Amino acid sequence: MTFTVPRRPDRIVVMGVLNVTPDSFSDGGRYTDLDQALRHAREMWDEGADVIDVGGESTRPGAERVEAAEEARRVLPAIRHLAAEGQVVSVDTYRAAVAEQALAAGAAIVNDVSGGLGDPDMARVVAAAGCPWILMHWRGHSKDMNALARYGDVVADVRAELSRRVDAALAAGVSAERLVLDPGLGFAKNAAHNWALLARFEALTGLGLPVLVGASRKSFLGRLLAGPDGTPRAPDEREDATAALTLYSALHGAWGVRVHQVRPNVDAALVASAIGAAAGVPADPEAAASVASAGAGAGGGPR
Repeated sequence: MTFTVPRRPDRIVVMGVLNVTPDSFSDGGRYTDLDQALRHAREMWDEGADVIDVGGESTRPGAERVEAAEEARRVLPAIRHLAAEGQVVSVDTYRAAVAEQALAAGAAIVNDVSGGLGDPDMARVVAAAGCPWILMHWRGHSKDMNALARYGDVVADVRAELSRRVDAALAAGVSAERLVLDPGLGFAKNAAHNWALLARFEALTGLGLPVLVGASRKSFLGRLLAGPDGTPRAPDEREDATAALTLYSALHGAWGVRVHQVRPNVDAALVASAIGAAAGVPADPEAAASVASAGAGAGGGPR
């Protein structure tokens, strides 16, 4: 069974984050219980999430790695339940073995923070499954990535490194139509790097593939919103800034955003679409063309 990259004619795609981990930076420990995880995923789905992104290992800076068996133990029950309910699920992993089990359990997308560098067998798994593969810009594991935040020109360097990951995926037999790129905001990047990537976003969309933005609640937003004493704003108090970046990303050609709180970001995406429609620009030309030719709705559709 093969899957295509989700698209919507009315707005960009919104992925809801479901961390079934004890140590993620924003919501670690909240959804380690299966019932709590499923309840949260259903809430995000009802609020308009197009994809539920299930992750079993924290990738925050400094996070300790977990064994593949433990990662699979965390993610597989939620994936099975959500897929059985008809939700579109992605698995957030860089391990081929975990991805393969997740796909067998009903996941439709592999969201790989390593862009294929973390496990040389991932390309084989993705090619065999015929599923979408999100390739994020990555330079190393969480414990080491801050030391790798060194660039000549961060935008040119990230673009070139992502291009190499695309070439490797294509050479491994993965279809270009199933690739999505992610600049990896916060991964081996400081705040200035993140803002530069956003300011020159057309350099990323210019690669000709869908681009996912994962800025939700990240530390560069906390520092931007710091109080008078310089204390960064807490992760769950960065939602307004996250929604602002969703609006910006949508207006600059992003395919989708990955967020912790769905409703405000769906709203921001719809505002961007309304502006685009007034300017004669469809939210996603490929999705709009698909709908026009099929005479029916595409993607998840309003819920």
